[in-house]
Amino acid sequence: MAELLSDYAGQWRFDPAHTRIGFSTRHAMVTKVRGAFNDFEGSITVDADNPERSQVRLSVDVASIDTRNADRDQHLRTNDFFDAPHFPKITFVSSRVDQVDEGHFIVSGDVTIKGITKEISIPIDFIGVDRDPMGNLRAGFEGSRRIDRQDFGLKWNTALDSGGVLVSDKITLEFEVSAIKNEDGPGPAGAAQAAD
Repeated sequence: MAELLSDYAGQWRFDPAHTRIGFSTRHAMVTKVRGAFNDFEGSITVDADNPERSQVRLSVDVASIDTRNADRDQHLRTNDFFDAPHFPKITFVSSRVDQVDEGHFIVSGDVTIKGITKEISIPIDFIGVDRDPMGNLRAGFEGSRRIDRQDFGLKWNTALDSGGVLVSDKITLEFEVSAIKNEDGPGPAGAAQAAD
């Protein structure tokens, strides 16, 4: 991690056009429903001197939830689930970044959903870094973490005749991040969009 951090220390911002903040869960015990949040802001601060103090921040607009079904999305915005009018943001603020081995990290910190804050640890893989056609230094990261939605007050469910439930309590959070380094020098402000 020391080599990675010394090479790439500084501020990075998530590129929403090439980043997915998503989730998946079992529906009716037999299939998966996948979704994502379309509006969010994220940043990474890489600290070469104190690697464990490197920081990741993420803020997600709950109302931007998208499972490709308008009725389901509207239900998820209600108090049965996220209660978007009263709790419009999901946030994550890391407290520590640990290296497991080369290219593999554990990012630990506080996630807040529906006003409830819990500490979680997320395994993250560093995919690589390169210059894009617009001259941006761009890094890729992927990771996932399973959580229990009831821990965050998302308790709505419906029993099935089989004895199971309609929506699983276990939710897998999914992160596919493209981050652009904030650098001095040339490069249009809209490079992320222009690079589509």
